[in-house]
Amino acid sequence: MASYKVGILGATGAVGEQMRIVLAERKFPISELRLFGSARSAGKVINYEGQDIVVQEASLEAFKGLDLLLGAADNPVAKQFLPEAAKMGIHVVDNSSAFRLDPDVPLVIPEVNPEDVKLSKGLIANPNCATIIGLTAVNSLHRHARIRRMVVSTYQAVSGAGKAGIDALEAEVKAANGQRAEGSCFPYPIAYNLIPQIGGFNEMGYSSEEMKMQNEGRKMLHDETIRFACTCVRVPIIRSHSEAITLEFENDITPDKARELLAEAPGVVLCDDPNNGQYPMPLLTSDQDLVYVGRVRRDLSADAASFNRSLTLFCCADQVRKGAATNAVQIAELIFGLK
Repeated sequence: MASYKVGILGATGAVGEQMRIVLAERKFPISELRLFGSARSAGKVINYEGQDIVVQEASLEAFKGLDLLLGAADNPVAKQFLPEAAKMGIHVVDNSSAFRLDPDVPLVIPEVNPEDVKLSKGLIANPNCATIIGLTAVNSLHRHARIRRMVVSTYQAVSGAGKAGIDALEAEVKAANGQRAEGSCFPYPIAYNLIPQIGGFNEMGYSSEEMKMQNEGRKMLHDETIRFACTCVRVPIIRSHSEAITLEFENDITPDKARELLAEAPGVVLCDDPNNGQYPMPLLTSDQDLVYVGRVRRDLSADAASFNRSLTLFCCADQVRKGAATNAVQIAELIFGLK
């Protein structure tokens, strides 16, 4: 089997660290691994599979000779380096939001639109974590009955805001005084609270996180007519995002048929026996790569004309793994024909 020279940009962050873990777990064939970070991170030593690797300051010169570069840095750094890296002949998979809506950059979930990898001109974007989880959950239903409308409420873990989010929650729980932690990345206390804002708001009152589900979903499903309404909420949970999704389809679909499709869907675990307490939860889905789906039922708010074409469900998955690092590595596997 061929092996590849692989780099990670943003290697010392939470997603970069998870990328290293996933590469090792999935036995991605690596002949050389290079880790890149800021000037502040340069010189740090990180162990990978028994080998000590020194973090290098990111530069185009340092990227030379790579076959694959995984991006786990923020937008300004991604914009600075990744298009140029792609022009150097390096296959680039980027986890930032910088290129997701660029019409020349494929946006890919391997369980949803793997064929779009072939459209790559060197750079492929990794979708938003909540979008990955939600679309992986509903894709098999869309292929069967064609989604016309999605109403989504997300319950997003603090680790979605990085280590700073975890630190804020842990400090507030420890203090147990109902006060916002000093230096918190959240505008209000997150312990024992919910914050219905992730990102800034547009003129219609939707946050940037909420618009990602619509804009990215339409791009990957290749259908600009699907209607979306999304509400994103930060919740006091360390890991794994959850989503309540109501779907209206073009064609009839029963809950039983939906369960049958979900049971066979790639990347999905059907966890749907509520009478026996079986349904998706963050505790079940953290530190693994599958999207759990359950609570499948009719949408009682649907009118008579659409009642047989409407369903509601609940899903949950690890947003650091499937929602970021694992999805990026899966894209790389498609690029090199490994899966």
